[in-house]
Formats: sequence, structure tokens, C-alpha cells
Amino acid sequence: MSGHFLYEAKTKDVTVRVRPEYLSEQSSPDEGYYFWSYTIEIQNDGSVPVQLKTRFWRITDAAGRTEEVRGPGVVGQTPVIHPGQSFTYTSGCPLQTPSGIMVGSYQMAGDGGRLFDVAVPAFSLDSPFTFKSVN
Repeated sequence: MSGHFLYEAKTKDVTVRVRPEYLSEQSSPDEGYYFWSYTIEIQNDGSVPVQLKTRFWRITDAAGRTEEVRGPGVVGQTPVIHPGQSFTYTSGCPLQTPSGIMVGSYQMAGDGGRLFDVAVPAFSLDSPFTFKSVN
């Protein structure tokens, strides 16, 4: 599923867009393993370069289990994003349930190395196996 980014958040001069996709060929629902990719575009609308330093994720599955992930950079990189440019990457997330939600932030270094946080919009991880509740 290429095409539109479904989720967007803007912090200062940085816009973050997310497009999640369920990967059935990498999932094993019978074994309680569901896998998504998510593509993220980070766009610098400001007048100075910014560098992505660290990432923070809060991942919650359909059973309410929450995992927090912190680390340097994204996909092994700490990209410098120049004014008017963007950086796009794709990563993945496995869950034990057929749906969940991710939200997070990036710590960026801006003018003079000043650090600031950029919000990543909350986005849903949905699969064809999402439980339907019956009333």
C-alpha cells in the first residue's frame, strides 16, 4: 500500500507523517504474532538544519500491554535534515495481538545544538484479524 500518509503532527518547524501497513506475509496469527511496517517522513519546514538524535516509542497492544522503547537515532541513523528537505525511513513493529497503537517523539538538535522534542502522531496498527466485540 503505497500512497498517502495517514497521520501527521507538526512541532515547531518539523512535520512528522506516518503510514502504517500490516504485513500478512510476515505475520503468524495462529501463533499470536502480528507484524506491521511503518513509514515515517520527517520534514524540516524551518530555516536551520535539524538533526534527529534519539527516539522514544510507547507501543500498546490490544490487551493493554505497554512497551516503551528509547534509543539513539532511527534505523541506525541520526540524520541531519536541511531546511526544505525531508528524511523518510521504514521500520517494523511486532505485536502479540491483532491491533495496537504507537505514539512517540524524536529529540532533535536545532540551532546551536539546542535540543527540542518533536511529536510523532499516535497511529493505529490494525489487521484483518482485529477482534470484533459483540454486545
